[in-house]
Amino acid sequence: MLANEHKSVMLQEVIDFLNVKPGRRFIDATTGGGGHIEAILKMGGEVLGIDQDPVSLNITRKRLNESGFSVFKLVQGNFANLQKIASGVGFTHVDGVLFDLGFASFQLEDSERGLSFLKEGPLDMRLDPNLGVTAADLINSLSENQLVGLFREVGEERLAQSIARQIVSRRVNQPFLTTQDLKKLVEDVYARKGFTTNHIHPATKVFMSLRIVVNNEFENLKNGLEQAFQTLKIGGRIVVISFHSGEDRIVKDFVKTLEKDKVKILVKKPLAPTQEEIKDNPRSRSAKLRAIEKI
Repeated sequence: MLANEHKSVMLQEVIDFLNVKPGRRFIDATTGGGGHIEAILKMGGEVLGIDQDPVSLNITRKRLNESGFSVFKLVQGNFANLQKIASGVGFTHVDGVLFDLGFASFQLEDSERGLSFLKEGPLDMRLDPNLGVTAADLINSLSENQLVGLFREVGEERLAQSIARQIVSRRVNQPFLTTQDLKKLVEDVYARKGFTTNHIHPATKVFMSLRIVVNNEFENLKNGLEQAFQTLKIGGRIVVISFHSGEDRIVKDFVKTLEKDKVKILVKKPLAPTQEEIKDNPRSRSAKLRAIEKI
């Protein structure tokens, strides 16, 4: 997929809440397709982009070079190590940090990653290829109770018990290796139960919960937010776009831990994309934006 085909979510809102101005310094903790970085650079800001996915960094570098930008920093890494990464390239006391917790289209459409049930591919789900555990490892080794907890607590899957039971039963003779193996089992469970889902595929929450655990997303977000706040200068801002209630809960809980005289909440209730954006980019429909300022 070409770099400019990926659509950045809530682009104007991000620019506005980060309060981008020439000469100010920003960290994009989730580079993705590079759209937010490009917009900041166009307004004269300086940017450090971080992403655990080397493909994302390559696509972003190509995009920025094609747009005529040559002064920016890109580092492969996880935002759980944001302070170490930022200090290593001289990006301390910054004016803003962005966390866009969604996935770029090219990541979802790459069948080899196994992030989506829409295409046949290995049941992998690792964003960083250096991570050791895949989704297949979890599906084929966790106990039934562990799978129930994973699907129910992380994915908020209502048929967690039935799905876990069927997984454990089937894998005895036929381990799960591909996305379609798992997709079909979840579809069959829903069909047997006579359940339907509104607007989403039955396998959505199961796949999401596996991806979150494989990539340790919740714990990384907690660490990343804490370090981002420490990296901000006074008046600096954090903007987070989340796509899952668990992510949004972590952001809200993090803000509650901050001393009230050190933070200004810029968004009382999370902002959603406009109807026009959702129509143009349906994948943005579940996005929620929150923003705070260090005072």
